[in-house]
Amino acid sequence: MSPSADRAGLDGRSVPGGLDAAVDALASVAARGEERLASLPEPVERDPGQRETAARAKLAVRQARHAFLREHVDAVYDDLTEGGAVRLRLRELVDSAGARFPGLLPGAEPMAAESKRIQAHKEGLEIDQGLFLREVLGSVSAGTHLMESMLRPTERALRLLPEFRRTGSIALPSVRLERTGTAAELTLCRDDCLNAEDDQQVDDVETAVDLALLDPAVRVGAFRGGPMSHPRYAGRRVFSAGINLKRLHAGEISFVDFLMRREMGYINKLVRGIAVPHDASWRSPTIEKPWLAGVDTFAIGGGAQLLLVFDRVIAGADAFFSLPAAQEGIVPGASNFRLGRAIGSRRSRQIVLWGRKVWASEPDGGLLFDEVVDPAELDAAMRKGMDRLDNAAVVTNRRMLNLAEEPPDSFRVYMAEFALQQALRIYSEDVLGKVGRFTAGAVSK
Repeated sequence: MSPSADRAGLDGRSVPGGLDAAVDALASVAARGEERLASLPEPVERDPGQRETAARAKLAVRQARHAFLREHVDAVYDDLTEGGAVRLRLRELVDSAGARFPGLLPGAEPMAAESKRIQAHKEGLEIDQGLFLREVLGSVSAGTHLMESMLRPTERALRLLPEFRRTGSIALPSVRLERTGTAAELTLCRDDCLNAEDDQQVDDVETAVDLALLDPAVRVGAFRGGPMSHPRYAGRRVFSAGINLKRLHAGEISFVDFLMRREMGYINKLVRGIAVPHDASWRSPTIEKPWLAGVDTFAIGGGAQLLLVFDRVIAGADAFFSLPAAQEGIVPGASNFRLGRAIGSRRSRQIVLWGRKVWASEPDGGLLFDEVVDPAELDAAMRKGMDRLDNAAVVTNRRMLNLAEEPPDSFRVYMAEFALQQALRIYSEDVLGKVGRFTAGAVSK
C-alpha cells in the first residue's frame, strides 16, 4: 500500500482503486492502530501521555473506518449477505464483517482481551461496532434488510417451539412463559435484582416473545413482573428496574447483544410482529399479536421503555414510571423516539433530562397508563384486558396505528444514530464514574 493510500484512509478522502484497494488501505491503518495499542500498558495502567497516544491511535483508525464505510457500506453488506440472500442477525453481521474485511472492526484478539476487563478498564472497542452499525443502518437498502432480518425468529425459539406448543409452558433462566386459553403470559422472574436486565434476560425475553408469536394457539401476549426476593421488596411483584448497572460496571453488558439487540429484536417484534413464512404472507409479511402489560410497583429505565410499545398498560395505583437517563448518562433506548407522542415534548424532557417520575395515580399518569387499579385488582384487570384484546379487528387496527405512529424507516434512521451515540455514552467518563460509584465494592473482576 502506498503512503498516499494511507493518508487517504486517515483524512476521509476516497482511496483510488475501488473496494479491494480501500480494504487493503483500511487493513493497514487498523493494523498499525492495534500495534500502537498493544505496545501500551493495560488501559487502567496508562499515564496521561500514554492515554493520549491511545486516543490518537483509536481516532485515526475510526476516521479511516468512517471514510471507508461512507463509500463502501452497501458493497460490504451485499458481500456479507450474498446480495441479500442471507439473513444475518446483529451478532452474526458484526462477526462476519470483522472476519471478512480485516481492519473494518477490532480483531478477535483485542476483543477477547476486552471481554476480560471491567467497563472502566476497557479500550472502548465497542464504539467501533457502533460506528459500523450506524453506517449499515443509515443505508436505506442495507439498513432495511438488517431491520427485517432482526424480525426473524431466533434459532433457540424454533428449537423450543414444539415443547411450548405441546405443554403450553416454558421456564427460562429469567422468564416464564405460560399459555392460558388464548393468551401467553410472560413473567419476568429475576427476583434477586428486581428484573434488572442483562444479556441473559434479553435473550430469554426475545425467545419468549418469539414463542408467543409463533404459537397459533396464542392470540394475545401479556407482560408482568414476578414476586421478588430482594429484601426491600420481598414477596411483592416488580415490573422492572431497568438495566443491570452491576453487570454494566463489570463489563458484562454487551453493546451488540444487549443494547442493540434489545431494541431491534424483541421490542421491535412487539411492535411489528415476527417475520416467518405463513399462509397469510401475501397479506402481511409478519405475524402480529396485541400485547398488554401489567405494572406492579415500578417500571424504571428499560422497564419504562417497554411500556411505550404495548397496546394496553394497566398499573397498580402505587406504581410509577421513570427514565433516569440523565442520571445514568446513557440513552434510554428508543424512548426518545417514542415518548414524545405519548406524553408530549415538554413532559418528555422533564422525564428524560430532569428525572421526573410519573405516578400512575397522578393526572399525567393517564398518558402512560391506560387503566389504574388497586394493586389487589391487577390480576382481574389484566384478565379482562387480555379477553378484550382477543379480537381480529384489534390486530389490524394496531398494525395501522403503528404504521402511522412509527413508520419502519423512521425507526431505522433513529436506530442508526442510536448505534453510535449509545456506544459512545457507555464509554464516557461520566457514565463510568456513575456506574462505578453505584456498584462500589459490589462487583470485582
